[in-house]
Amino acid sequence: MKNTIFTGAGVAIVTPMNEDGSVNFDALGELIEMQISGGTDAIIICGTTGESSTLSDEEHIACIKYTIEKTAKRIPVIAGTGSNDTAYAVELSKEAERLGADGLLLVTPYYNKASQRGLIEHYTKIADAVNIPMILYNIPSRTGVTISVDTFKVLADHKNIVAAKEASGNISAIAKLIAECGDKLDVYSGNDDQIVPIMALGGKGVISVLSNILPRETHMIAQLCLENNCAEAAKLAAKYLKLANSLFIDVNPIPVKEALNMMGINAGHCRLPLCDMEDSKKEAVRAVLKEAGLIA
Repeated sequence: MKNTIFTGAGVAIVTPMNEDGSVNFDALGELIEMQISGGTDAIIICGTTGESSTLSDEEHIACIKYTIEKTAKRIPVIAGTGSNDTAYAVELSKEAERLGADGLLLVTPYYNKASQRGLIEHYTKIADAVNIPMILYNIPSRTGVTISVDTFKVLADHKNIVAAKEASGNISAIAKLIAECGDKLDVYSGNDDQIVPIMALGGKGVISVLSNILPRETHMIAQLCLENNCAEAAKLAAKYLKLANSLFIDVNPIPVKEALNMMGINAGHCRLPLCDMEDSKKEAVRAVLKEAGLIA
């Protein structure tokens, strides 16, 4: 059995931006403190929700460094270091390890669409280069590639490959993954609307967008599952399902940044090519936040 990086709800934290488009580290620090005080179980920095694809190398490393230092070992920090260039992912992963990251999140190579054999070679190359645990991120809707259960089974034999973030939406495949990999591979939900079903099957938690605005509630959904109280977890998840879904009425992280700004938490805008939502979508998010009692 491998060591688990975290259990519960880890936040896929946004990267706040200043008006000029630069990273707002002061606002990032405030968000980190809000998450820790709200009971979040881990911080995932520079993932999809953190706009990693539009961060420069220097910004990417600076965000990881800042988050590790600000969090100060209070909860684990997991650094997004994935790429569709294996050599680049290796170097970024080694740098995150040097900075003190507790784990790595590595998205499936996108656009060049590796074969299953290519995925095995890609992830093995990275895992051989570091000595910290890795979470493999399966999100075919963004990458165009699905990590098969058979591929996961091969990769799970590597000591540094300890978990999967599953955002395929395919509950049947996730059930098979958990059944066949067992203690060799922890599984986290990558979708906020699937926390309870995935954890009921044996998942260890969620890497969450919803946690950005509801850290304590998302933590409680996962915690109830960990306590084998899935019935209560399902009630709580149902209460916030409409809110969770509203964060995906446009491309992530556009809606969650808009929601944070509406709540008076400075997240700034997204970087192009992601742009602000049209007014009708903004009003839809505003209405759901009001209904949830998060804004007046």
